[in-house]
Amino acid sequence: MNLRDKLRGLLVRLYARRVEGHLDHAQVPKHIGVIMDGNRRWAKAAGSTTVHGHRAGAEKIEEFLGWCSETDVEVVTLWLLSTDNFDRAQEELGPLLGIIEDVVRTLAADGRWRVHHVGTPDLLPAGMQRTLKEAEEATAHVDGIMVNVAIGYGGRQEIADAVRSMLLDARDKGVSLDEIADAVDIDMIGRHLYTGAQPDPDLVIRTSGEQRLSGFMLWQTAHSEYYFCEVFWPAFRKVDFLRALRDYAARHRRYGG
Repeated sequence: MNLRDKLRGLLVRLYARRVEGHLDHAQVPKHIGVIMDGNRRWAKAAGSTTVHGHRAGAEKIEEFLGWCSETDVEVVTLWLLSTDNFDRAQEELGPLLGIIEDVVRTLAADGRWRVHHVGTPDLLPAGMQRTLKEAEEATAHVDGIMVNVAIGYGGRQEIADAVRSMLLDARDKGVSLDEIADAVDIDMIGRHLYTGAQPDPDLVIRTSGEQRLSGFMLWQTAHSEYYFCEVFWPAFRKVDFLRALRDYAARHRRYGG
């Protein structure tokens, strides 16, 4: 690292401390969703491989969760693999699934996070299903940040699964179709989502400069604030995170009013 890079790094750290010093923890979002975008483009810009980009993105996760812990965030939802990602070539998808499985094991072994899977388990390999179940069981007692790992996740699929679950639950209770039609409301559907009784995201961060939802938590983000960051996910820094929190705190949430 040359002198210019060292000086730049020092200035960024000093700036981050200044932003953090002015951060009102009472205004910090309790639930943050993250669309971790840009691994492949980061790797391409660095002259490296796609797999290296995914590994670099995976290595950023624990660092990010550490920042969340420092600022009193209570729930984090990490979008690790969408239902659309299964259309990628096997030479990319195979290693990516392995990297994601390693992420889940690492989070569970850390001891600071409570891991919860959101997504359709049936889409995932049997080995990953076991890893997710073991991670949830091993961290069920942890009194730390609830980390939702969105793997095999799609927003439309979640809503379809919620409606299916609601109907099957009603059938098991002997409720007729007419009765369920009369009783169905927003809260009923919400209880059958992957996130169940969790609070909806207050803030959703998307990296890489893309400004779209891509189907992320379509139901839960009806009143969420969005923060779009130009930097690719593997290069996401604490100062970028703090800027997102500062931007969120400066907004006046109207909830449609």
